Amino acid sequence: MKFRIFNYEEVTSTNDIAIKLIKEKKKQIGYVNALVQTKGRGTYGKRWVSKRGNLFGTLFFPLKEDYPSFSEFSIINPVIISEVMNYFCKKERVSIKWPNDIFVDKKKICGVLQELITLKRKKFLIIGIGINVLSNPNINLKYKATNLFKVTKKKLPINKIIKLIILSYENFFKNINSYNYAYFKEKNNLMSIN
Repeated sequence: MKFRIFNYEEVTSTNDIAIKLIKEKKKQIGYVNALVQTKGRGTYGKRWVSKRGNLFGTLFFPLKEDYPSFSEFSIINPVIISEVMNYFCKKERVSIKWPNDIFVDKKKICGVLQELITLKRKKFLIIGIGINVLSNPNINLKYKATNLFKVTKKKLPINKIIKLIILSYENFFKNINSYNYAYFKEKNNLMSIN
């Protein structure tokens, strides 16, 4: 599976664009990238603060019969994205906050929003990824937020992060025949924080 990149300046949300590409443009597989989101969203309809300089992207592909299920992908996605974060944050502890947040040193750095649509009896998985690259919102919640610049002391090129995300998913699908749900489940459990 190869993901073609669709670049946009400003969108409501990259998940919205992925849905449009599937429904209106008949695209099957891709990665939507935007510089700005005006209506970024998180889990349970929460707003995702989308400041320029951060990463806003969505992977989409058909959910074939021999692929993991929607619920299995909710375990797989945080593990794959955590491994991408590990690449950039080698010294820091990367963890997963169920169901879909990635933390570095107990601070939120990334959110994943998974959605499913059906078109002509064909299911498509949509995986929205928001990563705080240059800045993070100061939301007064139980958990603080951070960003890659703060953690690494480097201004990381977003294109490099996108390439690594896409490569990670392409490798996952290349090795789909050896897919082992128990491996991802255990890894997710080991990385999870309350």
